[in-house]
Amino acid sequence: MIKNIAILGSTGSIGKQALEVVRQHPGKFYPIVLTAHNNHQKLIEQALEFKPKAVVIGCEGSYKFVKEALSSSGILVYAGKNDLNNIVGLPEIDMVLLALVGYAGLKPVINAIEAGKDIALANKESLVVAGELVNKLQKKHDVKIIPVDSEHSAIFQCLAGESYNKIEKIYLTASGGPFFGVTKKYLETVTKEEALRHPNWAMGPKITIDSATLMNKGLEVIEAKWLFNLQAHQIDVVVHPQSVVHSIVQFIDGSMKAQMGLPDMKLPIQYALAYPERIASKFPRFNFLDYPELTFAQPDRNIFRNLALAFEAMNKGGNLPCIMNAANEVAVDAFLKGKIKFLQIPEIIEQTMTSVGFIAAPNYDDLVASNASSKAYVKNIFFK
Repeated sequence: MIKNIAILGSTGSIGKQALEVVRQHPGKFYPIVLTAHNNHQKLIEQALEFKPKAVVIGCEGSYKFVKEALSSSGILVYAGKNDLNNIVGLPEIDMVLLALVGYAGLKPVINAIEAGKDIALANKESLVVAGELVNKLQKKHDVKIIPVDSEHSAIFQCLAGESYNKIEKIYLTASGGPFFGVTKKYLETVTKEEALRHPNWAMGPKITIDSATLMNKGLEVIEAKWLFNLQAHQIDVVVHPQSVVHSIVQFIDGSMKAQMGLPDMKLPIQYALAYPERIASKFPRFNFLDYPELTFAQPDRNIFRNLALAFEAMNKGGNLPCIMNAANEVAVDAFLKGKIKFLQIPEIIEQTMTSVGFIAAPNYDDLVASNASSKAYVKNIFFK
C-alpha cells in the first residue's frame, strides 16, 4: 500500500532529499501535499513532477504564479499561513513530514497531531518551544512522532527493541561545525561566508549558522528530553568531527549502542517515512577503511555559549526555551543580513532570556505571546 506523505517545506534541504527518497521508491510513497514558503518556482517544478493533490505557497504574493502554472494540472493550490497550518488535516494524508524551519513548525505539528496524523519530525523547534504540550497531545491522539534529525533518528533506532530497558544516558554527537577548536578571539571576526561553510552537512542557512554557534546542538538537547522522556543529567554532547557515529545510547548496565553511517540525511528520512520497516536503498555505503580514525572531544561551552544557554533553558523549563529560540531566530537572521557579528548572537540571546517575563507552566497562548514578545524585545533593543 502506498503511504501518502504531506511534505511541509518541500523546497528546503530536507524536503528535497525526501523527494529523492520518493523517487527511489515510487510504489512506496506518494507526496500528496507539497508546501513552500516563498520558492514558488521550485514548488511548481516539484508539483509538475510528482502530481500531488495539493500545494501550499506560504507567501500569498506568489499565489498567482503557482495557480497559473498549475492551472491545467488539476492540482489544488492554496496560499498563506492558515492554509499551511490546516492542510495537514486532509483526510488522505497518512504521515506529515514536518521540514519547516523554526517556530513556524509549531502550529502545523499541533494540527497534524489533532488530526490523528503520524509525524516525521525534522522541525526541532516545535519540541523546544512546546515539548510538554506536544507530548500531551501525542498521547491523547495516539500518534507516532518519528524523529528525522540524524542524531535523534540514531537514538530512536538504538532504542528499537529496548522498551523494557532503562536508559542511563544518551550522547548526541556534534560535528563541531566550521569553527571547532578555534579561540574566542578568532570568532570575533568570522564572516557569514565562513560560518556557512559546514564541513560535513549540506543544510539551509539558518540551520548552518545554528550549527556554527552550537545552538543547533542545544536545540537538539531540548528536543531529546521530550522525545525520549529524559532528565537533563541523562543528556550529554560530544564533538565527533567525522559525523559517522550519529549518536549513542548508554543503558543502566553500562552497555552502549551507536547508530553509524555516512553523513547523509536521506537515510534517516527514509527510515522515518518507512517506519517500522527498513527498506532497501541505493545510498552509498560506509566503509571503515575510509575512516581509520574516529575521534571525540568535549565541546567548549565557554567559547560556544549557545550550548550552555540551551542547557540552562532546559533546566529551568517553562517558557524559557521559547524565549531562547525566538531570540536566536532574530539574531541569526540579523547575522545573515550583516547587521551583527558572530559573537553577538549569544549575547543577544542571553540578554533576552534574562529580560523577557518567565512563565513556569505556559499554555499555548502563553507560548505564542512569549515568542512574539521575545522577538519584539530583540528588535526594539538591538535593531531600532
